[in-house]
Amino acid sequence: MKFTPFGIKNQEFNKSVRGYDREEVRNFLENLAEDFERLNQENEKLKNDIERLDEQMKEYKRIEKNLQTAMLSATESTSKAIDSAKKQTALMLKEAELKAVQIIEKAKESANAVRESVLKLREERKLLIARIKAMIESQADLLEFNIENIDTRKQTRKTKSLDEPKKEEQADIDVNDILEKLL
Repeated sequence: MKFTPFGIKNQEFNKSVRGYDREEVRNFLENLAEDFERLNQENEKLKNDIERLDEQMKEYKRIEKNLQTAMLSATESTSKAIDSAKKQTALMLKEAELKAVQIIEKAKESANAVRESVLKLREERKLLIARIKAMIESQADLLEFNIENIDTRKQTRKTKSLDEPKKEEQADIDVNDILEKLL
């Protein structure tokens, strides 16, 4: 049998000769019904609170699961981004190293070309100096030869003037002095 506050209040008892005081039983049952009703209401309130808290807990568990999924996804994407950045960095370093090697090779080639040009110019300078010296010497020899021819002609004529020794002194040509002036 299920008890309700209304059922307790309206409960009827059989009469007996020496039975309980009706008024006292009625007061007791009324107090019992009020307490029972209060306990029933409190029990209903607690059941409602439990249901509400269960719903909240389910919602919190759903949110927690979503957060865990999002965190796992973020961790994975961060790991992928870090790996990608590392690969890009490695690739950029390799490209920079290759460019550096190419620049160094070009610089070496340029330095070698300049060195070869300088050596060629030095050789050309030596050749030019040798040619100029040879030309000056041949011209000096030619002048000396011409002076000797003039001297021999004059001696054969037997006429000498006093100015001839001065001409001979002027006829001596310093090849090195001419070369210094040209360079």
